[in-house]
Amino acid sequence: MNTHALSAAALLVVTSSAAYAVGLDRSGRPTGLIFESGNMFEFSAGYVSPSIDGTEVDIGLGQLPTGNIADTFRIWGAGLRYELSDTLALGVIIDEPYGANILYASTAPLLSGTAATVDSRAITGFVRYKFNENISAHGGIVYQSASADVTLSGQAYQSSGLNGYNAAFSKDYGVGYMIGAAYEIPEIALRAALTYHSEIDHSLDTTQTINGAVVALPSTTDVTTPETIELAFQTGVAADTLMFGSVRFSHYSVTSVRPTLLGGTSLTALENAWQAEIGLGRRFNDKWAGSLSVGWEQKGEDDLVSPLGATNGATFVSLGASYQATDTIKISGGIRYNNFGDANAEVGGTAVGSFSGNSAVSAGLKLQIGF
Repeated sequence: MNTHALSAAALLVVTSSAAYAVGLDRSGRPTGLIFESGNMFEFSAGYVSPSIDGTEVDIGLGQLPTGNIADTFRIWGAGLRYELSDTLALGVIIDEPYGANILYASTAPLLSGTAATVDSRAITGFVRYKFNENISAHGGIVYQSASADVTLSGQAYQSSGLNGYNAAFSKDYGVGYMIGAAYEIPEIALRAALTYHSEIDHSLDTTQTINGAVVALPSTTDVTTPETIELAFQTGVAADTLMFGSVRFSHYSVTSVRPTLLGGTSLTALENAWQAEIGLGRRFNDKWAGSLSVGWEQKGEDDLVSPLGATNGATFVSLGASYQATDTIKISGGIRYNNFGDANAEVGGTAVGSFSGNSAVSAGLKLQIGF
């Protein structure tokens, strides 16, 4: 059994397959490079095209459409792994763990101009130590940046005096850690890896305005990105065939954004959530391998959600392929279709918009070069 080629089949492009996942997740905190063999550089890039639209509640003008509130976006990642010995390897992974690109068009008077942009970058330096061929441990330090800009606009915010409110959060850097362990049986391509990413705290310098006029003294807003824990597995189930999957928990209830002017009210309404995926990989020949997987993302306790995140749970299907161009160069790609759960956008506990039948299509490529 060619375990190297089988493992390649399971490597869907992380930057595309994880985008628009639970909460603000974009990259899914990739760890696949840690478990590669030898010295390797990799680069990945993805493109995501979401379609998230709905209708506002009738305020005498009919149920007006919101238009597509989610912008297309690109995401990228890179990594370097260096093997010091048969038992010790180290490296670095660069990814975009969290993000958002939301804007309500002028056709939706209740939420017209409401918008959110979230950007982040993370650099993870890791070490992996193999105690023997079956048991290993891995861990490292995560250096992460985060910034955001949020606007509340439209008639739904008129009664609270927040129509035209904007909070600009300057970039801040925080430090966390990653730790995990793995059990492997190389003869059957079996690996079960448990990885924990810690919370990371940020203090974001904040400027608050309403319709362009400064309405509060400069301040800082404390924001915590969530801890996550993931169990990823793979095992050979037949000649040239691999089963793989993962289960992941994100502790999003710690992620609140409370600028001073809002008096303790959070701009976010994110719930803890689970995500699961299972699939099969198949090696067709010495050059080509492919994979197919399906997955699920947990719905929240009710269908009332923030207008800045107007979906609730999801199911998805992913298709991937890899090509071993030379002994040292491998190219892999993937596409994913997300079907989002229905949700009702709320302001002050009152539903102001209904979103259903929404989806996203993402695609990406990954280049790996051994040296």
